[in-house]
Amino acid sequence: MNLRKEIEAGVAQANFVLRSDVLCLLKKAYSAEKNSKAKKALGWILDNAAIAKEEKIAICQDTGLPVIFIDVGKDVEISSSIVKDIEDAVACGYMNNYLRPSIVDPLRRGKSSYHGAISHVHFLANIKGMKITIFPKGFGSENKSRLKMFNPTAKVEEIEDFIINSVKEAGPASCPPFVIGVGVGGTSDCALLLAKRALLGKIDKPNKDKFSNDLEMRLLKKINALGIGPMGFGGRCTALAVKVKTASTHIAGLPVGVNISCHALRSASIDIKNV
Repeated sequence: MNLRKEIEAGVAQANFVLRSDVLCLLKKAYSAEKNSKAKKALGWILDNAAIAKEEKIAICQDTGLPVIFIDVGKDVEISSSIVKDIEDAVACGYMNNYLRPSIVDPLRRGKSSYHGAISHVHFLANIKGMKITIFPKGFGSENKSRLKMFNPTAKVEEIEDFIINSVKEAGPASCPPFVIGVGVGGTSDCALLLAKRALLGKIDKPNKDKFSNDLEMRLLKKINALGIGPMGFGGRCTALAVKVKTASTHIAGLPVGVNISCHALRSASIDIKNV
């Protein structure tokens, strides 16, 4: 396996080909939609995805800040040089596929670059080899991220209200229909990272945890009742899915993070069995 070429291909896959689970839910939303303007907007979104795949061009002009999740099995040893190689390959993938460079110094700004991807390395005992996931995160939706440190006595209903209000504040400017990632627990940074990781799983599949799945279904129903709809045109589908991930937390805390994705939820993974 030529890892660099595999990663460059993953960059193209993530930016040119809408994930099959996202596409499936968009098609279902299109079939169910009765509002003519909303249905037309969903049609545009589906047409755009088909053209991007066929012509090998970006699904969205905002090709995002690439977030890289590196999941490492217990049978693998890695070093900082491997992480740098992965980040360099992602930068090359952006450049060689003519994707927009969007990365700048946070304060001085200046000329944008292909370098500066955000990497998260996780060591997992339940996998073999290594899995690299490329997750381009556009900032029309990333800017709507929210974090709240609830008191541990907070009711689930209060948490639901916070999540729903976060979506309401995002509104049509963040290109609905959304996929909403929710992270509950850990520390403040952990909750927001959980919310991002929630967007990586299959969004058309139920949560294996019944309590979390029930929460996801309640939130989805309430969010779709907001009536924002595709691209703000109203209708039934403000969100395609809500996905929740949880982690243990301190007895004195209850962090909740919300990370919203626009309809162009993009990611691609490379599984490496022999490292």
